[in-house]
Amino acid sequence: MTKVAIWCRHQDDNIIGIGEEIPWNVPSDAQKFVRMATGQNVVVGRKTYETLPGRTLPEARIFVLTSNPDYEVSDAQRHQVISSLKMFKDFEEDLYIAGGAKVYEQFFTTQPKLLPEIVVDCVYCGELNPQSKGEVADITACIDVMKEKYIRVTPEYEKDNVTTTIYIRRGEFIDQVVLKKLLSEIGV
Repeated sequence: MTKVAIWCRHQDDNIIGIGEEIPWNVPSDAQKFVRMATGQNVVVGRKTYETLPGRTLPEARIFVLTSNPDYEVSDAQRHQVISSLKMFKDFEEDLYIAGGAKVYEQFFTTQPKLLPEIVVDCVYCGELNPQSKGEVADITACIDVMKEKYIRVTPEYEKDNVTTTIYIRRGEFIDQVVLKKLLSEIGV
């Protein structure tokens, strides 16, 4: 299994969300995310799940991490509510981690066996939406782990105020098929 973390964070403060929304709108970045996640096993939190268009991703099997066992998903055949990441310790298929902040933190700081092998680090370099209200979600703890345990394997690729770079965990064997797919999706 290859675990891939995909995020888009704000350059100055590692914010990935404010309240129930992403505090910027970059359609090309959202499209890139959908291309990468299409057909994959994807782990998301409830808030992130609810921001997905139609609460789904094409051909994806989605695991929604929430403490509410009665939470209703939009596609009961391909989407599953989970309350813990324990099921992924022996998971054999590739797994894409797509947020929110609490989900990333569990993979990066509390579950050493689940530390992703690949990180797709998208950094938004524009202004935050001043209309955004609510609790700030940032992934600074995950960025600290990335800086310590990962190496950059691609140049920075910039499009529409978003710089994308791929990192791999030091000392890990990386499935070349997964890496090549990610490289093609970001345009490298």
